[in-house]
Parts: sequence; structure tokens; C-alpha cells
Amino acid sequence: MRHAYIRGIIGLIWLAAAIVCGISGIFPMMGLYVILAIAFLYSAYTIWKREKDGKGGR
Repeated sequence: MRHAYIRGIIGLIWLAAAIVCGISGIFPMMGLYVILAIAFLYSAYTIWKREKDGKGGR
């Protein structure tokens, strides 16, 4: 479960970086950060869902 929390936090950090870049007007980097944030948050969600269902794979 620790991996889900870490990936969730990293995803939120990438999302915050995307917001800052959007405000600054650096749109190409904002797009990259949004993609990274989505990837990390989706990964955290799937890990959390798998652990919640009890199918941890161990």
C-alpha cells in the first residue's frame, strides 16, 4: 500500500508543477507534466484498487 501513497504524492507534485507551468506560460512543459501526473495517479489508483480488492498478487 505504501507504493500507492508514494505514487499518489508524486502524481500530485507533477500536477502542481503543471499548474505552475500553465500559469507561467510554459505550455510544452505543462503538457509533459500533465501526462506524467496522469500516469502516476492512474498507477496509484490501480495499485490501491488491487490492494482493496485483496488481489495483491502475492
